Amino acid sequence: MHGLGLLRNEAGKTLKLAGPIILGELAQMALSLIDTAMVGSVSYKQLAAAALVMSVVNIPFVLGIGMTMSVSQMVAMAHGRNDAQKVSHYLYNGFILCSFTAIIISLGLECSKDILFHLKQDPEVAEMAVPFLRIIGISIIPMMLFMTLKQFTDGLEYTRTAMTLSLIALPLNAFLNWLLIFGNWGLPRLELVGAAWGTLITRTLIFLALTFTILKHKTFKRYMAAGRTHWKFSWHTIKELLRIGIPSSLQAGMEVGVFAVSAILVGTIGAVEQAAHQIAMNCAAFTFMVSMGLAQGGSIRVSNAYGRNDWNHILTIGKSSILTALCYGVLCFVIFISFNDFLPMLFNDNVEVVKLASYLLIFAAIFQISDATQAISVGLLRGAKDVKIPTFLVGIAYWVVGLPIGYFLAFNLDMKAPGIWTGLIIGLSLVSIFLSIRFLRLKNILQSRTVCRCKKRKLTQYQYIF
Repeated sequence: MHGLGLLRNEAGKTLKLAGPIILGELAQMALSLIDTAMVGSVSYKQLAAAALVMSVVNIPFVLGIGMTMSVSQMVAMAHGRNDAQKVSHYLYNGFILCSFTAIIISLGLECSKDILFHLKQDPEVAEMAVPFLRIIGISIIPMMLFMTLKQFTDGLEYTRTAMTLSLIALPLNAFLNWLLIFGNWGLPRLELVGAAWGTLITRTLIFLALTFTILKHKTFKRYMAAGRTHWKFSWHTIKELLRIGIPSSLQAGMEVGVFAVSAILVGTIGAVEQAAHQIAMNCAAFTFMVSMGLAQGGSIRVSNAYGRNDWNHILTIGKSSILTALCYGVLCFVIFISFNDFLPMLFNDNVEVVKLASYLLIFAAIFQISDATQAISVGLLRGAKDVKIPTFLVGIAYWVVGLPIGYFLAFNLDMKAPGIWTGLIIGLSLVSIFLSIRFLRLKNILQSRTVCRCKKRKLTQYQYIF
């Protein structure tokens, strides 16, 4: 009973920290849902074009977001040691690193926009997608800079700041869409391109607002004051950030990449299938944002404990977080099964699209538990700077097992879209099992790692995979 009470107490602390993060993540996801719903009301082909662009953009974008996660981890560790100067130093170098990454991603998307015509998509859909991609590519820069500053405030456990701005962005984005998509108040009717401009303007404004808050608010005053002496570029610090950022980016990129490739594969079947897939995936992605928020909350708490070398606390935080994820996954399963006929009608009124999306939501319901637990496990391991082996395991589960099976079922056995979703279920389940086992052995891994450093021996960590 004492053990259950301890886990319940730790789960409550993680939820308190993660709550604003979750609301902020849901708000960011809601921005995408607003765009999808409003564009979908124009035509299902424009919805398919938006889905195509997001499938292409999401891979490099999530790679960039993975890089920003290094900021929260290093800031949280320094905060655990009560080192304000180091916190400020990590913010400065992290901002430089993430700014450079954002510009590279944006330029890369601009240079590769013609790839949309070589993915065997509906030609009309591909033509609509090009101008949408160009503007969304530019909007990645302010969004990544916002996420970098958000990771800084989250790492300090001031999670309400970015949440508030993310919530403000919702009505702002909806209003801009109303103006630009439909041409209200005398503005030109831009339809899909209008949604892209609304996203760019919204992302720029929330970045500027968060920058002003950090520079001027008394909460962050001591970190800004430390910047006078500690805002110095350091290759050593950049390397520290990259040691977490690169594997984190690869983890996130491989996961989102599987979903993006799956969307492209579904798109080769037809526009109806692609639109239905996008609707079901948006619903699944919305629930996943809660898992992501929990993962970030648990990761920050683990990083803080790791900064104090409190390994027993790390394990307790993790077990309580995984149990919370299990409960949440079951809840999502019940919701998806109960409302699978209703949810697609919020996005589109095409009978064929709604019918197929309703069926795909049953598959989405099945992987809710494994999706939640794998997200939590990734975050917990990242909080303890254990990122290399989890990245390897994620790659095996998604790209060696899940996606090939999905492709075989979809095209060789003619299961089509449901075949792709079956592959996703298998991949997510394997990741969940692999990473949960690894986390339960985390204490031994950390102790062995410390012994290795102390004795200056070179040992591989692959012995700890299973």
